Amino acid sequence: MFLGIDCGTQGTKALVLDAARGRVLGEGAASHTLISGANGRREQDAPQWIEALVAASREAIAAAGIEGAAIEAIGVSAQQHGLVLLDADGTPLRPAKLWCDTESAAENDELLAWLGGAEGSLERLGVALAPGYTLSKLLWTRRHHPRLFERIAHILLPHDYLNHWLTGECRTEYGDASGTGYFDVRRRRWDLELLRHIDPGGGLERALPILVEASDAVGRLRPEAAGRLGLRPWVAVASGGGDNMMGAIGTGNIEPGAITMSLGTSGTLYAYSAEPRISPHPAVATFCSSSGGWLSLICTMNLTNANAAIRNLLQLDFADFDAQVEQAPIGSAGLTLLPFFNGERVPPLPQASGSLHGMTLENLTRPNLCRAVLEGVTFGLRYGLDLLRESGIASERIRLVGGGAKNARWRQMIADVMATPVICTRHAEAGALGAALQAAWCHARGQDPAASLAKLCERCVALAEETQTWPQDSAVQAYEQVYRRYRGLVEQLYR
Repeated sequence: MFLGIDCGTQGTKALVLDAARGRVLGEGAASHTLISGANGRREQDAPQWIEALVAASREAIAAAGIEGAAIEAIGVSAQQHGLVLLDADGTPLRPAKLWCDTESAAENDELLAWLGGAEGSLERLGVALAPGYTLSKLLWTRRHHPRLFERIAHILLPHDYLNHWLTGECRTEYGDASGTGYFDVRRRRWDLELLRHIDPGGGLERALPILVEASDAVGRLRPEAAGRLGLRPWVAVASGGGDNMMGAIGTGNIEPGAITMSLGTSGTLYAYSAEPRISPHPAVATFCSSSGGWLSLICTMNLTNANAAIRNLLQLDFADFDAQVEQAPIGSAGLTLLPFFNGERVPPLPQASGSLHGMTLENLTRPNLCRAVLEGVTFGLRYGLDLLRESGIASERIRLVGGGAKNARWRQMIADVMATPVICTRHAEAGALGAALQAAWCHARGQDPAASLAKLCERCVALAEETQTWPQDSAVQAYEQVYRRYRGLVEQLYR
């Protein structure tokens, strides 16, 4: 039995995996709160992640109907790019700045210019710096909290922080490190000179965690953490990783040919490659995977959060929202919503805001508004898919995960907009499942260094064939025209 944990923006989820039989036996969840500001601030208090981890894990173990002593290893997945700063005692110095935080956009622009723009960043790091990455958050901290900056003893990502609480170790793995902005994804090493540009004294360099392979353990479960979780002390804690890397494992996307689309607070698309496939498009991030290769990935900042904003505005529950969408025609009768409420990464518009276009007295209706936001967030993913395809990524169908994947109407819209069949995985919580699978892989390699992650995925990851959704020719053609209208508005407003 293996415990998989996924710490996201809205909450933490946990599950218990019986790896021998390929079955999820129990699940648990606990919510988080967000600290927001009109200036782009998006932060969370890191200690609440620990409370959520404990609550979700205990719930999952109870739901599985097993004793905690049955758990052989733990894996942790978490939101990427977040900055957790610890002092010498291991105490967080301030709230963690998250992936969706754009308060450090000015610092990102400055660092990007120092690197020679997007082209220089791609040549040096294999990725183009974006405001959500960790690097600009460090420069922002130095400028806005200089005394606190001097007390930094450890720089951790969210999943590193949870592993630190579980084991007492400060370590990270290559996949999550790829999203920091101070990591060379081709050579799989820290860019220390870049950190010295921010802190010539070398304090940031000394605060870095130790890099470990994805198949290795970070350490063993501390007795104190074991007591709170109801587990045995000294259980292995796998390296873990970012939510996208764990999601790739949890959807079996560990060999070329598959594309995973995650429909969560943000939207992500990623595909595995055995070599670093660096795209000339800055919006395509090439990260190390947590299975030994690389992931070509795009991320939109606005997805289900944009849908929720319209639902809350109109005071609709999920069923009512779906009913409203169904009443509106493709193209929302000329209404177009650019859902850049958090700014946007794809396309790269960190300072953008949401906007509504094409309003008339006839088309400004609840059904059209609901459909317009769903189309708007889907078009952002389509733009990302176009970039991946231009980079040579191909797939015969897209694997859907995340809460939005459960919506059959949205699945049909995605299939039509992408002109590609889509299918859900049997288990939607791909991050937590991937973390549990990685824990099982780590445990197996302790007994057999040649243990195969692919065989574990083959046994534990299944596609829900009844959810396969085919694009409809007439809808594909209609959406193509509406998508071009969306792209034209973006280019007109932000060129």
